[in-house]
Amino acid sequence: MRTGTLGPAQRAASLAGMAERELDVLVVGAGVVGAGTALDAVTRGLSTGLVEARDWASGTSSRSSKLIHGGLRYLEMLDFALVREALKERGLLLERLAPHLVKPVPFLYPLQHKGWERLYAGSGVALYDAMSMARGRGRGLPLHRHLSRRHALRVAPCLQKDALVGALQYYDAQMDDARYVATLVRTAAWYGAKVANRARVTGFLREGERVVGARVQDVEGGGEYEIRAQQVVNATGVWTDDTQAMVGERGQFHVRASKGIHLVVPKDRINSTTGLILRTEKSVLFVIPWGRHWIIGTTDTDWSLDKAHPAASSADIDYLLEHVNSVLAVPLTRDDVEGVYAGLRPLLAGESDATSKLSREHTVAHPVPGLVVVAGGKYTTYRVMAKDAVDEAVHGLDRRVADCVTEDVPLLGAEGYRALWNARAGIAARTGLHVVRVEHLLNRYGSLAEEVLDLITADPTLGEPLQAADDYLRAEVVYAASHEGARHLDDVLTRRTRISIETFDRGARTAREAAELMAPVLGWDKGQIEREVEHYEKRVEAERESQRQPDDLTADAARLGAPDIVPL
Repeated sequence: MRTGTLGPAQRAASLAGMAERELDVLVVGAGVVGAGTALDAVTRGLSTGLVEARDWASGTSSRSSKLIHGGLRYLEMLDFALVREALKERGLLLERLAPHLVKPVPFLYPLQHKGWERLYAGSGVALYDAMSMARGRGRGLPLHRHLSRRHALRVAPCLQKDALVGALQYYDAQMDDARYVATLVRTAAWYGAKVANRARVTGFLREGERVVGARVQDVEGGGEYEIRAQQVVNATGVWTDDTQAMVGERGQFHVRASKGIHLVVPKDRINSTTGLILRTEKSVLFVIPWGRHWIIGTTDTDWSLDKAHPAASSADIDYLLEHVNSVLAVPLTRDDVEGVYAGLRPLLAGESDATSKLSREHTVAHPVPGLVVVAGGKYTTYRVMAKDAVDEAVHGLDRRVADCVTEDVPLLGAEGYRALWNARAGIAARTGLHVVRVEHLLNRYGSLAEEVLDLITADPTLGEPLQAADDYLRAEVVYAASHEGARHLDDVLTRRTRISIETFDRGARTAREAAELMAPVLGWDKGQIEREVEHYEKRVEAERESQRQPDDLTADAARLGAPDIVPL
């Protein structure tokens, strides 16, 4: 029976099933590219497995700028092919594949020079719109417009009057990156993929030169499985080189990690009806609308320390505050920052030492028989990367395989979303929830919101908001554990919800309530509840301490002061 439910029983069955019979394709790594690869493979009719050492999207794919965009700065670099590809994917995601998760977002680009800058920047944005429209995608987004300084200040009163002579406004799109990946994994499972998080690859199975599978440790249960597959796809992002080392092959390319940090501040700290895009001496800075918050980012610096928990230093935070304050009429201070997160971009190493100059294009290779490696790229083009990885894997299969169909495979929750959105007032009346709560659920789960509402029907107390994070309902915590594969408190507060970056206490006051809601689903006793809460509190304190440190080395040492959660 088809199911997109990822509870404890489904995880156990998936691990056992993967070890039972040889798969066509085993994907290692459940970031956006790995999850997309699993969906691509299974929808071609291939028996598919997906394993992830930690949680879905626990690395790069939950720590991005949350943007689905063509990349205006790549247009300036004359990388037309990358921009064209990304704009096509942006249109597909907005209109067909995930309209419940991917939403339009406006950006204002302040102009600081009269005459030439308006012509130069305006030509670039006009080309950006034209490239989007030429593909028949993006018609749902408004076209860019030129604004006078007076008009720009009405749209964004937060700006200093002398910080601009006029502005351009254009549209891109955004999503909750971690939620998107969880939905992608659930969609792959719905089509028959066997998926398991907290399942770490400890080595590859070999027959001569050929890779024929992987040894996988169940991090939760402690068992080890030998999972055989005709083709293994390494989609481990910034861990690519580490994974390749397990077969004694670095491969034909090298992946470097570039750290990007983001700050989260409350909505009322920046008076604007639009996002902002600002130039810095190295790159661009975004101020992105995010519910009742703003996300400010990002940096772009080389990182060679701990990949699992990249740390933001005090210098990183000061850098962002300094640059955003250069245009704000009311400057931000450290006290305004409610959340900070750091992520690592997997960049294909080139000749330049500057990570901002390394390629955002992707590469697929077949370094040894039976093993495909996919690396590089950007979030927006994950589907193309997945297609290319599976196309490469298919060469190693001894039969004809169907072409990629994911361009026409909506994610779970997309089908029926628009109809439910139109009926949201009726749903509110039926359930007793405020219509704003219903909209919140529809924009996080799409038509799967009905499953969350079913939990509330069975237990009306789950329709109440979390006490210290009232953007979210109690039912969402239960649903994360019962349907979305959350195994630990950290998974829920950091990725299924974004409480860890959206509250000044970083989720510490919500930890116990959330753990007690998860406990019946995951079979936790009081001792495990205490361990989960204690671990989360230590993680929060370690992150705070790292953000007080002056540089990467000291910040990394402070962050590593909180070890990962000890499994049951």
